[in-house]
Amino acid sequence: MYYGMILLSVVVFGGCFALNDQYRRMRGSSLKVSLEASFIGSLMGLVVLFAVCGFRLSLTPFTLALAAVAAVNRLSFTFCSFKALDTINLSLFSLFSMLGGMTLPFLQGMIFYGEDLTVAKAVCFVLICAALLLTVSRGERKGGGLYYVGIFVLNGMSGVLSKIFTEAPFAKTSAAEYSAWISVCTVVLAGTAWLLFFRRKGDGSRATWLSCGVAAVNGGINETANFLLVMALAHVDASVQYPMVTGGVMIVSTLICFFGERKPCRREMLSVALAFLGMLALFLIPV
Repeated sequence: MYYGMILLSVVVFGGCFALNDQYRRMRGSSLKVSLEASFIGSLMGLVVLFAVCGFRLSLTPFTLALAAVAAVNRLSFTFCSFKALDTINLSLFSLFSMLGGMTLPFLQGMIFYGEDLTVAKAVCFVLICAALLLTVSRGERKGGGLYYVGIFVLNGMSGVLSKIFTEAPFAKTSAAEYSAWISVCTVVLAGTAWLLFFRRKGDGSRATWLSCGVAAVNGGINETANFLLVMALAHVDASVQYPMVTGGVMIVSTLICFFGERKPCRREMLSVALAFLGMLALFLIPV
């Protein structure tokens, strides 16, 4: 069941990168716009998670503290994502983001939580890294190195914080309530910052119903996928889960391309094959 949750989240994540980039194209990449995207997306995510929680939320000090840290991490990642996409293409952005999202939780699980480094995990990790490197094509502009490091570290920290919540011995809420409190903190922080610094400042672009809809859909499905991953982490090693997510997102994203104008090239198909072999290694290699 928990592997099924991971696979479902992978399918959901498949469209999130494209939706994020679409919103940036509509609205730009300023700090104001990133705050608006985080506010709208997290508000929609909160609605979804509040329903999942039965329209009630419990709270503990540890849950609130970690949710606040996760909200700051989310806001920082959104801003770095928009700025990075100004200078590199979606392929290179996905490389930095997914490598960070896989590597940091992978190392955390083995170093701090005693997860075994098995042959299956090592083979999977190496094959998915190779698959990611094959997807890279040059961006049209140079610069923005700080933002590249930002998306690598901040996306990885999302998984790290989820693992900390799952394993911590302190009094805490359910996974769904924790995810909901992250959305609450994000809405409060993004909304407060926008009101304090940007309410009277125009940046040449205005939100439309379409752009708000893109942000809301992206936020709702992204929050649902993250909630499923937090639930699965209680039963699946981080060093297994996050390579599965990374390889799975690559496969789903490529399959989506078959229905668009730009069909996958041979190099992309090879990268998907490597990612698929990496995921198979987790289940077929017995050690």
